[in-house]
Amino acid sequence: MQRIVYWLAYPLLWLISILPFPLFYLVSDGVCFLVYHIIRYRRKTVRENLELVFPEKSSAEIKQISKKFYRHMVDMFLEMIKSISISKEELKKRFAFTNLEEVVKIREMDKSIIVACGHYASYEWMNAIQLYGLDYGAFGIYKKIKNRYFDKLVKDIRGRYDGTLIPTTQATKVITDNERNRTLGVYAMIADQSPKLYRTKVWAEFMGIDVPVFTGTEKLSRNLDIAVVYLHVEKVKRGYYVATFIPISYEPAQEPPHYITKRYFEELEAQIRKAPEYYLWTHKRWKHRNAPIPHEAVVIKAD
Repeated sequence: MQRIVYWLAYPLLWLISILPFPLFYLVSDGVCFLVYHIIRYRRKTVRENLELVFPEKSSAEIKQISKKFYRHMVDMFLEMIKSISISKEELKKRFAFTNLEEVVKIREMDKSIIVACGHYASYEWMNAIQLYGLDYGAFGIYKKIKNRYFDKLVKDIRGRYDGTLIPTTQATKVITDNERNRTLGVYAMIADQSPKLYRTKVWAEFMGIDVPVFTGTEKLSRNLDIAVVYLHVEKVKRGYYVATFIPISYEPAQEPPHYITKRYFEELEAQIRKAPEYYLWTHKRWKHRNAPIPHEAVVIKAD
């Protein structure tokens, strides 16, 4: 059944990917209308999330942000499909980096880099970094898709330019082995998901609300002496993004406990507050907000 679903869907995905961009975004507008008005995909979740973190905004403002978000979300999903066939030149034009010298600087320190990302703007086209001839292996940490054919497609799309995807369950082992073998890499990690409640020992104030958080970025960077940068991605206009590497720590083992996690959420929150329509509001990031915080848990508070 998985194979049948894949082979039925792939021709349509490929056809969408080869459309000229003006027509491509017309298709995106049509899909957005379907998702927002007909399917009404997670509209209640989006509204509740926005009302929760922006209590000062009116219903009209919440609705406006919501509509802008759905348009962006569909664009981003289809842009991943566009990656099936997009040329190197087009990808570099549409996802630019302002300060690649930051990566070069860390490479001269003989260190690997963890690029801490959020579900903000575009994380689908950041594999453009592989097109600049940097002296690093490129790796992305991702959650496997249940359909193994679509999982392979995602790996092929995101690995078109010699990048490698590492499942979350294997990330610690692979990165540790690479460091032991002195295989320096750039590791892209999205760290704003909501962890299983029974597994978390650290909470952080995010958008004014205490939530459980993943701390894998901090643990790996401190244990393996890997530099950490935040990927600040801005959407310049439809289909165009600019990314800046913001240093969080070159010497993570020397930082105070939870400093890296705190800085990450500060950077992400600042972007969300500036332009909230580009954050992924469909995921239930604050679903554990009313859960009791264990006495032994660490709570990271914003300044």
